[in-house]
Amino acid sequence: MKDDAHLIETGIASENVFDGALLHITRDTVRLPDGSEATREFIKHPGAVMVIPVLDDGSLLMERQFRYPFNRVFLEFPAGKLDAGEDPLACGKRELLEETGYTARHWKKLGVIHPIISYTSEEIHIFLAEGLVAGDAQLDEGEFLELVTKRREELVSGILDGSITDGKTVAGVFWLEQLFKA
Repeated sequence: MKDDAHLIETGIASENVFDGALLHITRDTVRLPDGSEATREFIKHPGAVMVIPVLDDGSLLMERQFRYPFNRVFLEFPAGKLDAGEDPLACGKRELLEETGYTARHWKKLGVIHPIISYTSEEIHIFLAEGLVAGDAQLDEGEFLELVTKRREELVSGILDGSITDGKTVAGVFWLEQLFKA
């Protein structure tokens, strides 16, 4: 294994800047590899799970949801934040049921992504859900979304033409493409 000592930054002081309901902003002073000091501001995030739900006909269950920071509707896979101490698979099952009404008979963990490594500690666990069984959605208060189905090819085309830009969804489509190559 390669020695990374020449790249490592060491925290020497930490300050909470903001504590919100979801996000917490921290400002740290770090010692750089050359001995100098710098400031690092970042968002502490509890982590999340994204589910790629595959219907029996091979189509994918997706959500259309308004995202306030961009003032527009995005197409994305079901996802949600981890509760404190929650197992990622349990979170995925909960989010799939709450947002879509579906449960799944088969679950497979595909991996983890770190969507913005420069200023947040967020990591998103990605699960494939198959053998879906329909039920009633149990949306959280204040949550509004529309369920749609898409073929994998439509998602690839949407990524390439720029109409699908949600990073976790793009990563999920990458995973699907790798699964279909096998």
